[in-house]
Amino acid sequence: MQDWLTMTACDLGRGIGMGQIDPVELTETYLSAIDAHPHRDRIYARVTHDRARAEALAAQERAKLGLRRSLLDGVPISWKDLFDTAGVGTEAGSALLEGRVPESDAQVVRNATAMGTVCLGKTHMSELAFSGLGLNPVTATPPCVNDEDAVPGGSSSGAGASVAWGLAAGGVGSDTGGSVRIPSAWNDLVGLKTTAGRVSLEGVVPLCLKFDTVGPLARSVEDAAHMLAVLEGTAPADLRGASLIGRRFADLQNVAKDDLREAPAKAYDEALVRLKEAGAEIVPLDVPELNEAMSLSGVLYTTEAYGLWRDVIEANPEAMYPEILERFRMGKAYSGPDYVAAWSKLTACRQAWDAATAGFDAVLAPTAPILPPNLDRLMNDHDYYVTENLLALRNTRIGNLMGLAALTLPTGTPGCGLMMLGYPGSEEALLRLGSAAESALT
Repeated sequence: MQDWLTMTACDLGRGIGMGQIDPVELTETYLSAIDAHPHRDRIYARVTHDRARAEALAAQERAKLGLRRSLLDGVPISWKDLFDTAGVGTEAGSALLEGRVPESDAQVVRNATAMGTVCLGKTHMSELAFSGLGLNPVTATPPCVNDEDAVPGGSSSGAGASVAWGLAAGGVGSDTGGSVRIPSAWNDLVGLKTTAGRVSLEGVVPLCLKFDTVGPLARSVEDAAHMLAVLEGTAPADLRGASLIGRRFADLQNVAKDDLREAPAKAYDEALVRLKEAGAEIVPLDVPELNEAMSLSGVLYTTEAYGLWRDVIEANPEAMYPEILERFRMGKAYSGPDYVAAWSKLTACRQAWDAATAGFDAVLAPTAPILPPNLDRLMNDHDYYVTENLLALRNTRIGNLMGLAALTLPTGTPGCGLMMLGYPGSEEALLRLGSAAESALT
């Protein structure tokens, strides 16, 4: 049974389907592991024992009757603490929302429950999802699986930690600037950023609605494909026969490789060699307009975030971690015309990106240019916090700004991910590419 804690979600699902794994025993194994874990309260904000047991019992009955609803029917997963769960606190890592208990599930939670997944609980996150580090002195900072003295990446910090530490078979997070991909990369997981507008945001605590997306943190590309399917209540991507032979990738040069540190650089280069050996063609690419797009991040993100949260924040600003409060308040500096002009410029940058990348199956880049920073130093060194936070999200933000689907894969070097940037709405094609790349990288 201990092996169950490290198996992929899909392998667990296949075990249930073959009658080799009982969903109730599986869920009890996970709940016991969570409750006994020394980092339990740093990873889970709330563990939903009663809900998990009820859902597992229902999955057990369906399995006996041959009425399973999906491959993941009966598989236990975790949810970031910004997805509404009926009767269970959803506080988005913030004291501003302390005691907030929704009356109904978010749409994606309803979908996944209808497809048979088991809800283990709600995982800790960066405050109101506005940081890529995963540091949260207000509630809790989960540990990174590769370095317990380092942050795990955010804002879906507990989601990544729950899977990496064997306390969930998969995690559901959100990605506004990299919040699924950074904790996935730093904890050696697969993370899928979906195209904005694809997966429902109903019942999801917002940060920037134009950039907010929902996606899985998983142990394999296959798991990510099936988790996306249950979030939408649809059939998963067909990954059979995926190959890199004849595939053409762009190796993004500008922005993505600026200030790239030694370990991520070496891991990325080695990963590209393996992709080429598997049959891929990889071509260096510069997209000059990307530099302008990155310069628009401040006005685009902080204006919307502060606009959404201003009244709540200013009613009780002392309840916030000062670094996050400062980041929100940056939105004060911009006017309505500034915001409209920035979106107009971003639209032109997106058109230039589309033209430059049209001849490629996907664009490649290191997921993060840095390794997970030290937690204590982040807490005590403001300049270090600012530098590391901006660098953590720099590469992943490309996908959000350009409106793309994106996938991060482990490279085999701890804490270093390979990011694949696909076209808007191309999740299924991107997952096929990711499946083939995963085989080449492992």
